Amino acid sequence: MSGVEMAHWLATTDAELNFVGARSSTLGPRSSQNTILVYCTERSGTTCGGSCTVYDGGAACIDAPGTECMAASIDVGFCDKESCDGDCSSLSECGTELDGGYCYTPGTKSIVVSPL
Repeated sequence: MSGVEMAHWLATTDAELNFVGARSSTLGPRSSQNTILVYCTERSGTTCGGSCTVYDGGAACIDAPGTECMAASIDVGFCDKESCDGDCSSLSECGTELDGGYCYTPGTKSIVVSPL
């Protein structure tokens, strides 16, 4: 998902948003080293929503229990155990694509954000 598409989704969604990192950089100029990741608790048809966390930062392992769908500005990994352990898949190999560039990722417990 491009930065423009991400900014549009953030500006128009009715999902409850919780920001981690600098919120202002999510919608404006940002470091080329940062990844913008949105992960949410609900899928409704082909839409991702519910309570969503917006992460704007560098490499990290993010514990994200309850995640049902996500999108990111670069490829990330998602795992079925906390601490980025267990079976992990790549967002770029999404099995069920949702509206707006989101991917259905049921069973996600953690997310791997890697450096560029």
